[in-house]
Amino acid sequence: MSGAPAPRPVAAVLFDRDGTLVEDVPYNGDPEKVRLLPGAREAADLLRAKSIPTGVVSNQSGIGRGLITEHDVLRVNRRADALLGTLGTWVFCPHAPEDRCACRKPRPGLVLEAARRLGVRPEECVVIGDIRADVLAARAAGARGVLVPNAVTLRSEIAAERWIAPDVLTAVRTVLERQGDLS
Repeated sequence: MSGAPAPRPVAAVLFDRDGTLVEDVPYNGDPEKVRLLPGAREAADLLRAKSIPTGVVSNQSGIGRGLITEHDVLRVNRRADALLGTLGTWVFCPHAPEDRCACRKPRPGLVLEAARRLGVRPEECVVIGDIRADVLAARAAGARGVLVPNAVTLRSEIAAERWIAPDVLTAVRTVLERQGDLS
């Protein structure tokens, strides 16, 4: 018997919203400005075809900063959800960074709550996001993370990560192909 840990199945995939699934419009409160990133709908469809639950975990500090309302975020989320073909759960942190809450990524609260809502163990989740805070939140919750860099992702964040994909669809394909190998 080998001393290697048993592969962990993927019970759910959680996505960051802005810069991962939809174009990043800072503090967006307007559903009309929601534009899916290339491959986002296909990634969600692929997971649905495999019966893998999905969710979104998103920092929305514009609420805490007084720039948008919770209602605005809910409207934007509904529009994104409609374009994506309906994901399992949407969880967001309304706090500003200085609030030091337990839910703001890179802390684990959003990942833990999304896993709870989906009825899966956090350690069987994969979080896909565009900045290192997404991957660190996954790790803090015992989950795994895949970084999908974009123009705002720091080079140091890319260099620090093992699992990197050029886009969200490739990230999902990698998750499905490598399942227990992502650690």
